[in-house]
Amino acid sequence: MGEQFGTLSLELTTTVDRVAQELRRAMFDGELGSGTALREVALADSLGVSRPTVREALSVLVAEGLAVREPNRGVAVATPDPDSIRDVCRARAVLEEAGVRRWPDAAEELRERVRASLAGYAAAVRATASYQELNERHLAFHVSLVGLTGSGRLVHMADALVVELRLALAQVDRIRRNAHDQADSHTQLVRLLERGDVDGASAYLARHLADEETSLLDALDLR
Repeated sequence: MGEQFGTLSLELTTTVDRVAQELRRAMFDGELGSGTALREVALADSLGVSRPTVREALSVLVAEGLAVREPNRGVAVATPDPDSIRDVCRARAVLEEAGVRRWPDAAEELRERVRASLAGYAAAVRATASYQELNERHLAFHVSLVGLTGSGRLVHMADALVVELRLALAQVDRIRRNAHDQADSHTQLVRLLERGDVDGASAYLARHLADEETSLLDALDLR
C-alpha cells in the first residue's frame, strides 16, 4: 500500500511539473502576456488535466513570482514591476561580479563552462534560433559567470533571478533584435578574462548590465 501511494504521489508531482513548465514556456514565448488571467477550468480542459493539478501548478508559478493571486479574481500572469526589475539587476550584478573576480582562481572546469555557454549562445545566434532558445542561452551564460564562485547556493540564487527576469524579457521585442549585439558583448567580456584583465572585465560587466537594465525598462515603458 505504501508503494502504491508513493507512485501516485510521484505521478501527480510529475504532472504538476509538466503543467507548470508548459505555462512557463507560454509566458517566456510571449503567448501569455502580462495580466492574462490563468483560469483553472479553461487550463484544465486545454491541457487535459484535473483542476487540482492546475491549481498546484499555478501555486508553483505564484511562488516563483511569475504569476500573482488576487483576492476574488484568481491568478494572472505577473506584470513586470520597475522596482523589482531594478532589484533583480542589482542582485545579478553582485553575483556575477563575484564570479568574474574569481576567474583567476576558479577551477578550470568552471572556466570551461563559461566558454561552453558562450559558444552555445553564439551558435544559437548564428543559427537564428528561436527567441526562447536565445533568451535561455543568453541568461545561461550569465549564470555560468556566477558558477565561477564555486558556490552552489549562489548559482541557485542566480537561477531564481533569471526566472524572474525571463518574464520581463519575454515581453520585449527589441531584445530579439539585439541578440547579435549581446553575443558580441559576451565574447568581449570573456576575451578580457582570458587576457587576465579582471578589473577590465568587471568594469565591462558593470556597464553591460547597467545598459541591459536601462534598455529593458525603456522597452517596457517602465522608467
